[in-house]
Amino acid sequence: MKTYSPTPTTITHDWYIIDAEGKTLGRLATLVATYLLGKHKPQFSAHLDCGDNVVVINAAKIAVTGNKLEDKKYYRHSGYPGGIKETTLADLMERNPAKAVENAVAGMLPKNRLHDDRMYRLKVYPGADHPHAPQAPKTLGDK
Repeated sequence: MKTYSPTPTTITHDWYIIDAEGKTLGRLATLVATYLLGKHKPQFSAHLDCGDNVVVINAAKIAVTGNKLEDKKYYRHSGYPGGIKETTLADLMERNPAKAVENAVAGMLPKNRLHDDRMYRLKVYPGADHPHAPQAPKTLGDK
């Protein structure tokens, strides 16, 4: 018997929607990363992009435990000496709550050539409105 290996023509990218209201940031990110990778599918193959499209709504209403709003910091560097900037999670949630979810999911995906393609299939919205209703996304329950 031959081992089944999916080809790029046989891979389908379904649409899923997740309501982030009241969900913990890290647990939400692991669920989203699993669906972006395609590990929930029986035909998962690590060298192919066989994951699905994921729409996250209500990103502004995520929950974090402990003092993470003040203690968790995001760093970026301009490339110049002394050019490091830091932002707390509270500031990021106030300015752009979708970016906090995107950063958490991006950190849980493998850093390889497929990373950007997988992140492109992630759509995050701070409120309940999204333009992906014509794709008829399936709702992911509380997992």
